[in-house]
Amino acid sequence: MSVGRLFTSVSIPVDEPERLAERAQRAEAAGFDAIYITDHPAPSKRWLERGGHPTLDPFVALSFMAAATSTVRLHTNLLVLPYRHPLATAKAIASLDVVSAGRVLLGVGVGYMREEFAALGVDFEGRATAMDNALVTMRNAWLGEPMGEHETVIAPPPVQRPHPPIWVGGNSRAAMRRAIDIGQGWSPMPSPKAASGLLGTPGIESNDELAERITELHRLAAERGRTEPVDVAVIPTSLSGFARSAPSADELLDEVGQLAGIGATALVLAVPDAGWDERIDELAQSVLPRI
Repeated sequence: MSVGRLFTSVSIPVDEPERLAERAQRAEAAGFDAIYITDHPAPSKRWLERGGHPTLDPFVALSFMAAATSTVRLHTNLLVLPYRHPLATAKAIASLDVVSAGRVLLGVGVGYMREEFAALGVDFEGRATAMDNALVTMRNAWLGEPMGEHETVIAPPPVQRPHPPIWVGGNSRAAMRRAIDIGQGWSPMPSPKAASGLLGTPGIESNDELAERITELHRLAAERGRTEPVDVAVIPTSLSGFARSAPSADELLDEVGQLAGIGATALVLAVPDAGWDERIDELAQSVLPRI
């Protein structure tokens, strides 16, 4: 089975920090288009004990891996924008784009972990408004024009102009709207409806439901006057945190074919830390050449 060319971004585990550069190089050599790091600066002990995972600061980890690679894109999946001041975030992203010669792929989200917001002193209920304001502020800052009464500037600006591609995460209409109005892509995530309260986003339990959302995305884009295409970067359900077991190469290819058929343009591949090296070899040999 073969499908049209899909962009691929793969997770890099941080369970062995001393192997971070090696694993980034391995993903690049295998042919993945991007590598990604998640964002949890202060998760709760309860979350970690119930299946959460330790993380590294995304800017530190991606900068470290940028120095060890040359072509693979550096993907934040997802950077929780309300956690940080938007100008500080804009500066960090611009800096990473500069030192990596324009390889940043900015995946962003509103966040969902109430305890983490509390630990960081950030208003949980106001996170959607903070997200919208941050996107506007960051985009304006990257233009390089003086901002505000003190004529603040972000210098140097990002290498990618007018800014690195932005993929907006989340399953809601609000996430779609942000992707259409400000971003270059939308990053939905498979999740059970029963978890919608915890995750703060509507569930998507099947590819049929995802197809309906993608159709809605394109309808909203037309309504809002967008003429440029919107990327759709999806996590295959069989590789999500809600999968019961790891798929075989053929099972994954079948799902990828379905996703491509309903409008996916990119795959976000969440490979478990345990057995990551073996799984990367399998994906490189049996899956990537066929997509």
